[in-house]
Amino acid sequence: MLNGGVPSGTRIIISGSPLSGLELLAQQFWQAGEEGGTYLMLDAVPEEGMTDARGMDAAALAGAMQGERIVVDSLSTLITAWGIDAATRFVLEDTRGIIDRGANIVYLLYTNHHTPLEEARMMRAADVFIVLRHEIHGNEVERTLAVEKLKGGEVPQRVIPYHIIAKGLELSTTSRVV
Repeated sequence: MLNGGVPSGTRIIISGSPLSGLELLAQQFWQAGEEGGTYLMLDAVPEEGMTDARGMDAAALAGAMQGERIVVDSLSTLITAWGIDAATRFVLEDTRGIIDRGANIVYLLYTNHHTPLEEARMMRAADVFIVLRHEIHGNEVERTLAVEKLKGGEVPQRVIPYHIIAKGLELSTTSRVV
């Protein structure tokens, strides 16, 4: 869906509800590959291997970002605690050195927690913006992943269904032809 993945030095925002599986997708990203990474947990008790970043300021957060794959869980916490201006400055300026050295940073943004203006500012700050949606239809749950922004590339013209499994998200990459 991303034409071979995201290039090095990319700011990625994954947006969705707490029930959409965005934390699982972030953990899959963090644990992929052989190079190390950092998972900064800002709003819950960190799991094994994660960094407890609750209460850290911008300098401490940026200083804790090690490796090639970094997750900030969550950008929503930063917006709430610091305000939209400081959170935007953190994404664009305070982490610039980390992006310049080729690391990719994933930020989690919870839907329905921010104003449309705050969401638009975060969308503009991102190089890649992915949205996880879920809808309940009777007794079935429909989940879809959409890439809504892909800097330097073409945004895919379709959404991809996905399932939440024990190991994370599993994308359904087959298409039906009728």
